[in-house]
Amino acid sequence: MFDDCIIMAGGSGTRLWPASNSRRPKQFLPLSREAGEAGKSFFSGALERALALTPGQGGRVIVIAGKSHAPHVMAACASFREEEKKRMILIPEPEARNTAPAIACGTVYAERSAGEGRNILVLTSDHIIGPLDLFKADAEAAAYFARQGKLAVFGIPPTGPETGYGYIEAGDPLPCPAAGEGEAGGKARAFAVGSFREKPDRARAENFVAAGRFYWNSGMFAFSTPFMLEEFRRSAPEALAPFEKLGLPGGGRAEKGITLIDNWPGLGDAYREAKSISVDYAVAEKCRETVVIPARFNWTDIGNWDEYAKLLKDTGSEVYSAGAKDCFVDSDIPVALAGVEGLIVSLRSGRDGSPPSLLITKKGESQRLRDIVDQIKAAGRTELL
Repeated sequence: MFDDCIIMAGGSGTRLWPASNSRRPKQFLPLSREAGEAGKSFFSGALERALALTPGQGGRVIVIAGKSHAPHVMAACASFREEEKKRMILIPEPEARNTAPAIACGTVYAERSAGEGRNILVLTSDHIIGPLDLFKADAEAAAYFARQGKLAVFGIPPTGPETGYGYIEAGDPLPCPAAGEGEAGGKARAFAVGSFREKPDRARAENFVAAGRFYWNSGMFAFSTPFMLEEFRRSAPEALAPFEKLGLPGGGRAEKGITLIDNWPGLGDAYREAKSISVDYAVAEKCRETVVIPARFNWTDIGNWDEYAKLLKDTGSEVYSAGAKDCFVDSDIPVALAGVEGLIVSLRSGRDGSPPSLLITKKGESQRLRDIVDQIKAAGRTELL
């Protein structure tokens, strides 16, 4: 279906602080503590999807992650079969430069290492997506448009007037002959993109939902390498040019069964020179040929502690309680609760070398963590993040 899949696995991880931080962002947190699921993370799920959509000996999974995240990537990859790990490639980013340089780097690597004309799928690593058969069917539609020289983006049907997501406006419907049905039946649909809209205020979000032709921007998309590189050259050369100066990446080296590209000459300079900008601003919003595929699969973005507490349920933390009710605790040291109700407690002792930190919030108030993070930054205590 796709020749390569690029997984973006960077990020600062502040929405689930302190369990998630710049050293171990959200995508490496566990999805469940249930039997047989304890080792599975958001990132592991992305790997499974990528492997399923890049079948065969030539299909590769290219992971773009920060250098400090490499151990977490390696740990997640370790649970896969040897033949699957042989298709995994990790490019550690020398520094964080947003999504446009990450995609530029991965796309240049795909072409330099395997030749022109690759069909690429870009996946996020911090969302919950399923069922796999419906995701594959929608991805088949995206692959069709990528082969036609278009940028195909997945749009999520909104369930409410969310202000934390960008929106995609659908235009005219397009024929989608390659769209698979999946086990749930029904054909995938496709529309020309009318416009991209930035994160709206509440009133505008309500108008978008009421209009019935707007979708949340999932951050996942498909393209052919010649098309995407040309769009970068036209709209955001400052994000691509430093990577196009690079020579061949070489074969990398094997580490724990996967290929590690940590010796690409000039990569550090390329990241320092590349403009830090999102791929939406740099390319997608200016692209001449863009298609939105409304998602039929389920998509969940765990954006705060209230949502994560409902997902995780049992963290395995050592908790002692006297008269406490409806509390959620995620801690690496024992915690005692007495006479409290409706709290979320996340505690990291610092035993891993990071600064100790503690979050206490009432259930339903965890969105206020954004204000706390801003205060930490303003205080110059970014080491806590």
